[in-house]
Amino acid sequence: MAKRKKNKKSTNKYRSGSEVKCANLLEKRKIEYLYEPHTFSYIVEKTYLPDFQLEEYGFYIEVKGRFVSSDRAKHLRIKKTYPEVDIRFIFDNPNAKLYKGSKSTYADWCIKHEYKYCKLADGLPKEWFRK
Repeated sequence: MAKRKKNKKSTNKYRSGSEVKCANLLEKRKIEYLYEPHTFSYIVEKTYLPDFQLEEYGFYIEVKGRFVSSDRAKHLRIKKTYPEVDIRFIFDNPNAKLYKGSKSTYADWCIKHEYKYCKLADGLPKEWFRK
């Protein structure tokens, strides 16, 4: 593994002032180091409980009033882990913005990530129930 030294006070290469201080301590002791040389993927063990399973039709329904960033991130992880599982969303308002000031809506997010969705007040789409 190649080793490299950092110039003292090279703050633009660090993510925080504390990292700069640590680098300075290492350099003061003439200890060679690598800064952020590797990326490690890791799995967070979580569980997901879908609202409804329509076993006869082969999909799940998740009902959402609010669809916050942690929900969206969770569903992307679920899709990555279980790409064969068909989860569909029913929103109170699919035209709600993802966050304050956003141009994108819940519907836009679903389209981008290839999720089917509908508006609760409009009822369930008939095409979801064709075999």
